[in-house]
Formats: sequence, structure tokens, C-alpha cells
Amino acid sequence: MDINCPACHNPLNVINGTAHCATCDKAIPIEARCPECHKPLEMLKACGAVDYFCQNGHGLISKKRVEFVPLSA
Repeated sequence: MDINCPACHNPLNVINGTAHCATCDKAIPIEARCPECHKPLEMLKACGAVDYFCQNGHGLISKKRVEFVPLSA
């Protein structure tokens, strides 16, 4: 899934839960959301692995299915 900058609409580079816009030269926080209910996911970190869990009944969500949404410009 491609994430675009809310200010200039160019693609963002995602690193460690933060997106960076090379055009605006800004770090933009992002939020992981469930692809089913679109509500925020809980991030589970263990032994270097990162998993996502939906507390709204959808259980574990694969990183490939997570929707990342920029929180601000």
C-alpha cells in the first residue's frame, strides 16, 4: 500500500512507524489500521518481530494487510 504526504501528495518513505516526505523534508507519524473495520491496531513487538492485533474482533492482522494512514501534515 502506498502512502502519500497529506501536504504535497508525494509518496512517503516509511521507517519504524514514521513516514518521511523527501519533498517537504518532514517526518509524519502514521497509524496502523485494521483493513476490516478501519480502527487503530495494537502493535505487538517480540524478539524483533512486529505483529498487529485488532481489538475489535478481527484478531491478528498480517503486515501485508495493514492500512497505514498519515496522522498529520
